[in-house]
Amino acid sequence: MPKSKRNRPVTLSKTKKKPGLERKGKVVAEIKDAIDKYSSAYVFTYDNMRNQKLKDLREQLKSSSRIFLAGKKVMQIALGRSPADEAKTGLHKLSKFLLGNSGLLFTNLPRDDVERMFREFEEHDFARTGSTATETVELKEGPLEQFTHEMEPFLRKQGLPVRLNKGVVELVADHVVCEEGKPLSPEAAQTLRLLGMQMATFRLYLVCRWSCDDFEVYEEGMKHLGADDSS
Repeated sequence: MPKSKRNRPVTLSKTKKKPGLERKGKVVAEIKDAIDKYSSAYVFTYDNMRNQKLKDLREQLKSSSRIFLAGKKVMQIALGRSPADEAKTGLHKLSKFLLGNSGLLFTNLPRDDVERMFREFEEHDFARTGSTATETVELKEGPLEQFTHEMEPFLRKQGLPVRLNKGVVELVADHVVCEEGKPLSPEAAQTLRLLGMQMATFRLYLVCRWSCDDFEVYEEGMKHLGADDSS
């Protein structure tokens, strides 16, 4: 009789951990290391995240600080979610503010320097499909001399009523690209990019601050915490 597959022995030493679990475990370990290395920790939130801009900021701060953007539960586990399991006294208070678009900053910089940096940080970029238009953009009938004649077919695909008139791209009627307060269509987002109009601003807001002898909540950051980020 053939042996049952159910009864075959399994060598546990050869069982590999799932990559996701290893990655989460590494983040927890790195956060715990940062807790010991830096004197204060902040929860921050953001509008219109731009990965390259955040990478530049990380590079700028690498000698004094460490930024974490990871799963909320992973960051909460590393900090502790109650006084019983917190890594240091009072750290669990940060965990309840890790909501929506939020991250952690560990730093040795003075509080005033951190607050000024976040207050002044502002990076403009082109808005993405689905983000909210910050103004109404309307193109008037007539020549669009900023575009070459090769662009005419592409502009028509974006919904612009254009034609070639003696080699010049011409708008045959007024055209509203987007309306203030309404979400951008893919065509509108592409047209704004062609026009060089940047409607998205990547901003950071402090939500709360922890140190070994202090805890503070920032009202401005609380207003933005939990907001969607589709721009």
